Amino acid sequence: MRLVFAGTPEVAVPALDALIASQRHEVAAVVTRPDAPAGRGRRLVASPVAERAAEAGIEILRPSKPRDEDFLARLRQIAPDCCPVVAYGALLPRVALDVPSHGWVNLHFSLLPAWRGAAPVQHSILAGDEITGASTFLIEEGLDSGPVYGTVTERIRPTDTSGDLLTRLAFAGAGLLEATMDGIEDGSLKAVPQPADGVTLAPKIMVEDAHVDWSAPALRVDRMVRACTPAPGAWTAFRGERLKLIQVVPVPERTDLAPGQLAVGKNDVYAGTGSYAVELLWVQAQGKKPMRAADWARGVRIGASENLGS
Repeated sequence: MRLVFAGTPEVAVPALDALIASQRHEVAAVVTRPDAPAGRGRRLVASPVAERAAEAGIEILRPSKPRDEDFLARLRQIAPDCCPVVAYGALLPRVALDVPSHGWVNLHFSLLPAWRGAAPVQHSILAGDEITGASTFLIEEGLDSGPVYGTVTERIRPTDTSGDLLTRLAFAGAGLLEATMDGIEDGSLKAVPQPADGVTLAPKIMVEDAHVDWSAPALRVDRMVRACTPAPGAWTAFRGERLKLIQVVPVPERTDLAPGQLAVGKNDVYAGTGSYAVELLWVQAQGKKPMRAADWARGVRIGASENLGS
């Protein structure tokens, strides 16, 4: 098939690579978000998908909105059979959805209908799911509600951050998306409507949502930290500033600390929760680089009555 691929971040690149390497399909163009300011100098930087497309000599479309007339006109000229999508980052209007004969097919990082929305991997870890996966589905105007072509499953490991899990799903999902394009092209795949039961929502997790509640159980604190790593970053307050928590480990045998209470040893730092303690392994103070929690604690000289979250 003749394809126009839509995607923006690094997580979309493995799927683009798989389709570029496919012997059965042609990636005629990519659609991605416009260049965005980044870094201290705030200079405009192309998206990872745009950079990969440029390397491969593929036409790049960067509409400010997918309903822009110039973009729609060019899309009609290209006349794609199908438009595979991975984390594009903008809602597609009906006028765009109607252009390809086989529609727009999204690779979504959950087992639909579970975790519809912008942050499925983060919410899956936060909820304590043991299994997640990826799904390919035909995009409709509803939120991730279209009929499903295929799925692949992935076990969530006890130490997985959202970054770890998303990386594995990006590569497993790339194979699924390529197989979905093959199945659509030869007619062997038919999209199956999602069941009405089991729908859960995964809205974007904002910085305010990543504030750690030390009265929650240790497992909840651990999940919050892992779900919000690398973004937006779980955090707590310490001396009136934000302290980012990069890695913690639950310690069931340590039950002597109140929620948020700190215990500092020579080479370890513990914090109390609503159940048992967690050990802080890596943290990042405001304006500083990530560091081992023991080094941070030595540097700030924590007082006997100081707590996290206060």
